[in-house]
Amino acid sequence: MDHYTKENFQITKSIGFFLNRARNTLLMEMDAALKDLDITGQQMGILMSLTHGLAATPFELSKLLGIDTGLMTRMLDKLEAKGLLSRSRSIDDRRVVNLTVTRKGQEVADRIPDVAPKVLNQRLRNFSKEEFAEFRRLLAKFADA
Repeated sequence: MDHYTKENFQITKSIGFFLNRARNTLLMEMDAALKDLDITGQQMGILMSLTHGLAATPFELSKLLGIDTGLMTRMLDKLEAKGLLSRSRSIDDRRVVNLTVTRKGQEVADRIPDVAPKVLNQRLRNFSKEEFAEFRRLLAKFADA
């Protein structure tokens, strides 16, 4: 089923517009809240993915987080420069780079749950439990389309 047509499409009423606006707003708020940890919202996603075992290589992170490999490399460079992660070549396949969270990175990751939920809860403050569950379900469905 086509929800948009050439005749009814309006950029400021499109799902893409609202998703982009919501993403940008959330990232700005998250970046501000994470300032004391010296990381950004996108860097938070990388650290949390690594510490929870969801990914172990730049390629896996790129796929999981929907970030192109060039941007991923630049973000990993910054995290490595801050001493939050380290890179090492795979013994089995030298083309593969394995990522490891450092002790400092783990300390930062351990503090994220004290910060991130507050930002998210503030953004979701006007949602009922049912609306929140439905919103999450629909976003997951949209993301997997």
